[in-house]
Amino acid sequence: MTAQHRRTTLLLSCGALAGALFPVVSFAQAFTREGFDLPRHALSSLTLGDLGWLQIANFVVTGLLAVLFAAGIRRALHPGRAGTSGPALVLVYGVGMIGGGIFAPDPALGWPVGAPEGLPGHLSVNSLLHTVFAAAAFLSLIAAGLVFARRFAGQGRRGRTVYSAATSVATFVLTVPPWSEDSASLRFAAAAVIISSWLAVVSWWLRAGSQALSSPYCAAMSSEEAQRL
Repeated sequence: MTAQHRRTTLLLSCGALAGALFPVVSFAQAFTREGFDLPRHALSSLTLGDLGWLQIANFVVTGLLAVLFAAGIRRALHPGRAGTSGPALVLVYGVGMIGGGIFAPDPALGWPVGAPEGLPGHLSVNSLLHTVFAAAAFLSLIAAGLVFARRFAGQGRRGRTVYSAATSVATFVLTVPPWSEDSASLRFAAAAVIISSWLAVVSWWLRAGSQALSSPYCAAMSSEEAQRL
């Protein structure tokens, strides 16, 4: 494996790390921080309180890993299918996660401990920016799932196509329609798990494909054959 392929493989591995880090760290806190109630409180609310720095770091590090993953996708796929729009959308996700960590939502529903039990009368600038960045993160990966589904369909990979498309549809259904606010925290938590898992799986697929392309056998392939990997 050449130094270039090693760098590409390392960058692609960042997607798996990003996909695993956010849900693992988030749920570890959700079930251990006193006063946090997952059916009522959003995972992003973990950025508040004395230990809020843990979730802030989780958002920011996940975002940075996603940015590196986007660079790896471009190196691995450009100028083929999804080689331009794919990394661009993952980059938007990374920036959205970083922004979602820097700008925190407002205290509400008794969290953190001592906060008012109801919802705030108006949103602060920080909370509005958090909402914008979080929405950008979700929407970008919804679009990315469809972009990669098209790539996989062109390769004749039915399972990968269905999985990517289903991820986008499920995330859209959970986060975009005007559902009841009572279920919002659980829906967004489920959507976070779904898109994080997709990010990790695609990272693994692309990493395996990149390693295969570095083999002497694949070096003799035509560009059309290589695009099917």
